[in-house]
Amino acid sequence: MLMDVKTAKKVEERNQAAREAETTGNLEKAASLYEENVKLGVDDQHTYDRLMIIYRKLRAYEKELAVIKKGIEVFHEKNTRPLIESISERKNKSQLVRLSNAFMKGTGLVDKKGKEKYFAEPINKWMKRQEIVQKKIKAKK
Repeated sequence: MLMDVKTAKKVEERNQAAREAETTGNLEKAASLYEENVKLGVDDQHTYDRLMIIYRKLRAYEKELAVIKKGIEVFHEKNTRPLIESISERKNKSQLVRLSNAFMKGTGLVDKKGKEKYFAEPINKWMKRQEIVQKKIKAKK
């Protein structure tokens, strides 16, 4: 979700208050402030990163996993939307799509089935963390 100025200001105010809560050791308050930003669906990497770290410190792996999944969803949507919109606006989109797919396969960005192999940061980092958290949850049970 692209933020307007008013929303961006609220997000930054919450982030600042959450940073202060973290420095004083009040992780629960910081987490609740960051969660408010996540509920808005904003694409603020700092919010997601800090909330993941807080849940990791609290050993709340299920909550961390939920934040990771939400972050991947929000940022994946953000990174793919402009390309899809620009392709759909063109007249020769079938040729453009075919050439784009050929280029992506040739450069190794997608596998033979067309599934993406590369994701922009922070998605790639979060996907690796997601695997680790899932292993921790399995080990915990």
